[in-house]
Parts: sequence; structure tokens; C-alpha cells
Amino acid sequence: MAPGPLIYLDVDGPLIPFGLEPSLYPLFGPSPRDDENPLLGRLDPSHGPRLKALPGELVWATTWLHDANDALAPRLGLPRLPVMDWPEPSDTDEADARIGLHWKTRPLLEHAQNRPFVWVDDEISEIDRDWTSGHHAGPALLHRVDPRHGLTGADYRALGEWLRETRRS
Repeated sequence: MAPGPLIYLDVDGPLIPFGLEPSLYPLFGPSPRDDENPLLGRLDPSHGPRLKALPGELVWATTWLHDANDALAPRLGLPRLPVMDWPEPSDTDEADARIGLHWKTRPLLEHAQNRPFVWVDDEISEIDRDWTSGHHAGPALLHRVDPRHGLTGADYRALGEWLRETRRS
């Protein structure tokens, strides 16, 4: 049986919402310690079970890198997840930026190696979707999350439906 879809997960925006007045965000659990990122208080622990229920392989796709496993995974009740190690900036990145392609797009497609994948991020654009459809042989869902609210029930439903349908195909 072929491996299941990958689920590339960004943190800032999808899991830690931002953009609204800080007082409008609920504080989940205890406040972060002085030596922790103050935004961790915005991390809703209910995301953990919902993420684990998605039929795919979760991968951190964030600038938090391995800190996501140390700071976020325990608060979400997640195991340590694979982490995207981003390449050093290159001339290609500058050319991509000029056309509006997100700097994560190429590395994610290279990592996926034509496996089906979902990319959950708050910075995805139509340019990323178009480029992916022309450069990735497998199914891909680039799911943009509103960074003011983070992942919502509607997002989880859309992700789950796409992942289940992709596994059936």
C-alpha cells in the first residue's frame, strides 16, 4: 500500500492566530513562562486531537523548526513530528519572490516527491497553487487559513474530506 498523504503544518497563523486586538484572543491553559514565547497562550490544545484524527502524516512546515516539537507538540498532545529543514536562501528564492511564489513552495514539493499532500498555511496564494499544479504530479491541496482566527471547524472539515477522498483514489 502506498504511503498516505503528507500534511505540512505551519504554526504562526494556523495554530497561533494573530492580527486581531490581543485582548480578543482567548488564553488557553496557563500563561507561557517568562522563558517561553508569549504567543503560546494562544495555542488551543483542542487542535492536537483534531490534527491526530486527520488521515495523513503530520509534518511541521514552519520557521519554528525543531522548536515546534519542544514547545508546541507537548501542549497539543502530539508526538514529535518530522520537521521541514528549509534550505539556505538562493538566487532561485529571489526569482520566486519576484513572481510572488512563496519561499516554502519549492522545498515542500521537493520533500513530497509527488506524494499527495496538504499544505496548511496563512500565506498561500493563487501563484503557489498554480505553480504546484504545474510542478507536482500527485494530488495537492494548498489550504489557506485566516491568520486572525487560525484553524476552524470548517478548515478541519475541508481538510478531512480532501484527505479521505485522496486516500480512496
